[in-house]
Amino acid sequence: MTESTESPILVIVDDEDMVLSSLSAFLKLETSYAVIPFTSAKAALQYVQDARVDLVISDYLMPEMDGITFLAHVRKLKPEVPRIILTGYADKENAIRAINEVGLYQYIEKPWENDDLLIIIRNGLEKQQLMKQLQQKMDEINQAYTEIHQAYAELQNIQREILKTFA
Repeated sequence: MTESTESPILVIVDDEDMVLSSLSAFLKLETSYAVIPFTSAKAALQYVQDARVDLVISDYLMPEMDGITFLAHVRKLKPEVPRIILTGYADKENAIRAINEVGLYQYIEKPWENDDLLIIIRNGLEKQQLMKQLQQKMDEINQAYTEIHQAYAELQNIQREILKTFA
């Protein structure tokens, strides 16, 4: 899940307190995730900007801003964080728009199945962890390449000095 032993942090945004309470209670009972609920998308964005976040779940239809707009902002702030949208509307056009515009990880219709939601969240967190590991390996490879390139340049300089000495 996350790199350290810290619990993953999930931000959940929905303008309905009942949905937030239901999701928060379920996830706190069934997982070790830290659940941070928000009824305000703007407050949630501030939190995402300032804190560690491992996954974001947002309602689609909210008064301050819709879920796609909210998740687009999340993507700009933290592109590595998986983004999930919940909706009570089976609207394939908006689902496709969300996937394309926001790099959506998953689109879930309300009412959701708790077991399915758990699997989706776990898979999203695992994907995020795998992406972090991949990035670390790429950074290591780039560092090794830089060191090899520097060593080769030094070797060429030594070779030139030796040729000057014997020429």
